[in-house]
Amino acid sequence: MTTQDLTGKGGLDVFPGGERRGSIRFVLAIALALIAAATGLLFVGRGEAEPYVLGLLAVLGMVGVFSLLATATGILRFAGGEASPMYRRVLDDAFDGIVVTDPNGRVVYANPAYCQLVDAADLSDVRPVERVFIGDPDVSEAVYRLLKAAREGRRLQEEVRVNGFSGEPARWLQMRVRPLGRSGADARHTVWTVADVSRERERQENVFQELQHAIDYLDHAPAGFFSVDGTGSVGYVNATLAEWLDYDLAEVGSGGLQIADIVPANGAALLTATASQPGQVKTEVLDLDLKTRSGKTLPVRLYHKVAFGADGAPGASRTLVLNRARTEGADPQRAAEVRFMRFFINTPMAIATVDRAGRIARNNGLLAGMFQGVVAADARPEGRSILAVVAERDRPALEAAIVKAARGQGDIPPVEAALAGEQERWARFWVTAVEEEGDQEAAIVYALETTEQRALQKQVDQAQKMDSVGKLAGGIAHDFNNVLSAVMMATDFLLNAHKPTDPSFQDIMQIKQNANRAAALVRQLLAFSRRQTLRPQVLDLGEALSDISMLLRRLIGEKVALDVRHGRDLWPVKADLSQFEQVIVNLAVNARDAMPDGGRLTLRTTNVPEIESRASAPKGMPPGDYVLIEVTDTGSGIPPEIIDRIFEPFFSTKEVGKGTGLGLSTVYGIIKQTGGYVFVDSEIGSGTTFRIYLPRHVPTPEETEAAAALLAPVQAGPGEARTAAADHTGQGTILLVEDEEGLRGLNARGLASRGYTVCEAGNGAEAIELIDAGQKVDLVVSDVVMPEMDGPTLLKELRKRHPDLKIIFVSGYAEEAFAKNLPEGGQFSFLAKPFTLKQLVAAVKETMAS
Repeated sequence: MTTQDLTGKGGLDVFPGGERRGSIRFVLAIALALIAAATGLLFVGRGEAEPYVLGLLAVLGMVGVFSLLATATGILRFAGGEASPMYRRVLDDAFDGIVVTDPNGRVVYANPAYCQLVDAADLSDVRPVERVFIGDPDVSEAVYRLLKAAREGRRLQEEVRVNGFSGEPARWLQMRVRPLGRSGADARHTVWTVADVSRERERQENVFQELQHAIDYLDHAPAGFFSVDGTGSVGYVNATLAEWLDYDLAEVGSGGLQIADIVPANGAALLTATASQPGQVKTEVLDLDLKTRSGKTLPVRLYHKVAFGADGAPGASRTLVLNRARTEGADPQRAAEVRFMRFFINTPMAIATVDRAGRIARNNGLLAGMFQGVVAADARPEGRSILAVVAERDRPALEAAIVKAARGQGDIPPVEAALAGEQERWARFWVTAVEEEGDQEAAIVYALETTEQRALQKQVDQAQKMDSVGKLAGGIAHDFNNVLSAVMMATDFLLNAHKPTDPSFQDIMQIKQNANRAAALVRQLLAFSRRQTLRPQVLDLGEALSDISMLLRRLIGEKVALDVRHGRDLWPVKADLSQFEQVIVNLAVNARDAMPDGGRLTLRTTNVPEIESRASAPKGMPPGDYVLIEVTDTGSGIPPEIIDRIFEPFFSTKEVGKGTGLGLSTVYGIIKQTGGYVFVDSEIGSGTTFRIYLPRHVPTPEETEAAAALLAPVQAGPGEARTAAADHTGQGTILLVEDEEGLRGLNARGLASRGYTVCEAGNGAEAIELIDAGQKVDLVVSDVVMPEMDGPTLLKELRKRHPDLKIIFVSGYAEEAFAKNLPEGGQFSFLAKPFTLKQLVAAVKETMAS
């Protein structure tokens, strides 16, 4: 291998000498071949050698032409041309040390900068990078990674600190490694670059120290500083502000502190609700309160700077904080200003000053928080507009109020308007004039959100409407019960007077059947008005639903699939079993009608503990332990415009003759009278879900003892194996109190036909007169609703005269509807209207025998 001496700017190089030797050999080989060809032609005759000479000249001509073409296109370059010395000078004059190694790690080239860097005097002193720095323990790991990258043909860069040579101070070196070429023989060689970056490192350390000094000054400056990113997380708080807010600076730096932790809600909305054009930088001056860790307030003035990105989204803010509490005492005017700004920012009503066009000049925190999603999005170049927070249909009303205020008009009526946005929100706006010249502030707008108030008012109106309709339905049902009682009693007399073979017997039976159907409709009205008589019992809803599953499958038909899912360990509830079954049947029938082409009806039960009901209970339902019954169908759904009316009696979307409109009203009444709640969710095309919440029943000690007694074995005597037939004859004196004369006469006739002596009274006052006149009675059968003296008052008066007198109340209302008006401990029996003669006689006989 031929090398050059290390002199001047020359470097150590083996490639150029090798290339020259290869080129000379190639030229000599061609020359020898041409000489041999010419010598051979000398021994051939002139005539015979002429074709060979011409052929040789043709070949040489072609080689020459192609050589010229390859040289022109750069494919062929002459050794020793101008390119190689130029590249050589570039490498030799480079500031960074460059060394090339072969696959065995031997140095094949090193420029003067590398030789000076490693203090090499001649070729024998030039060592590869790993041999120079591998002895330094702080550098060996980085060098190992570079060697590994060199073997794998990868590029890699490392920055290391090395001890200086010959007593020089430590230096920072930047080492790079890369393969020489992508293919061919060069790919087996590796280029190492070593650069001294000590000065750059020194400059970085100086900048870091200056930055540290600035941070130290910023931390202990007489003003506070903090920074918040776009998500509301506090990224920086200086020591002064941390001390004011009673926070540990290390704790703040660990993350987790939010803007809401140091700024109250209204102020935080002002900081986060700013809107601007993309790329703009905005600085605002805000007077508001910060809150300390203990919850106390700190009045401050903020210089809030925030930059907006290309999409208009706010970036990290930079905020200067001045403590107003330290300066307000010395300046009364400033103290008054601080108090006013605190009042303005923290007032519980949204306030904004606007110009004639409705553009917001200033606003408090509540307005920014209330309308954050709308005002912040309204980043028009001319400024935010108060009109943007209002739905488009209500903007003219608010705009007209602002125009009146700008003209100086007073007593402007408030504007009730829907707010813009996807959610339904409402607010009431009051607009007053500003007595100042100019267009900057033409009016003051006060806003109060009324969404929750409107929702509550809607619920109250709905409840009042349902209660009014219920009272009307209950009153109608009571009057109908009196009429039906007379009809049913009269049909009993007619049936007793006619034999089954009589031609009119079937007509009388038809009258009785229609009276029974009418009585069923009246019971549905009473169910809606919550005045029907219930016989509640402790139920296991899982068993109750299983018992009626076969009935439901027949009702919904084959096109609809029934899926019943029982919750585990359901709590007991107390309800009327037959009425609960009526609720499920009504909902199932409605679901079937909503799925004419088939679908799925799902009944699901589960327990809802109190803690869960507190978190997710629908509005209007108090927290507690409930058992939930969900009835879900995949039908057509209920339109939103009628969903609030579905529980009203006689409201139906079905065709005439295909429904009474009492199904869902009956469901509503039964559930409410049971103490539960019913809610509905529906979506057009996706189906409907009714959710019924029944309160959990906790057995009383008396109920527990009664249940144990029922489980105890009972030994029946020989004569008790068969129940005796009912005896509908009797004796005794009965006082019948009824204001309906026709019904009273029929009841008296029926009781007299069974052997009882009957005294009649038109109301409670007449009954008391008979008792005071010395009439002896064994039982009083009285209506509840009567003129002059009603049933509860009659009971009180009778108890004063005869504490042990037995009483039966008959009414079209439920027993619970009037029992609360009776004296505590008042004993009585109850018979619901309408009733048959057989039911009346049975109740009389049972009460007299008790």
